[in-house]
Amino acid sequence: MKSGVIIALAIGAVVSTVLLVMEQLTDYSIAVMAWEMPGISAAYLFWGAVGSSVFLGVAITWAVNAIVYGAVAFVVLTVAKLAIRGLPE
Repeated sequence: MKSGVIIALAIGAVVSTVLLVMEQLTDYSIAVMAWEMPGISAAYLFWGAVGSSVFLGVAITWAVNAIVYGAVAFVVLTVAKLAIRGLPE
């Protein structure tokens, strides 16, 4: 279970990083950016708490997206693991 959580969080971090990089590479012009909403919402929520720092806002966005996408990856990995265990040998 512990290794599954670590793998899922790593997947979430990679997905979050790719989304942040795609944003700059595409000059903020693709519809995929709607996937960044959990992190962007958290950054706006805590914007006053971090003193309107752009760097901290991006860090919050990246971290929240990593956790959200990591949770989805954890569910997918858990379902896949249970499905593989249920296969007849």
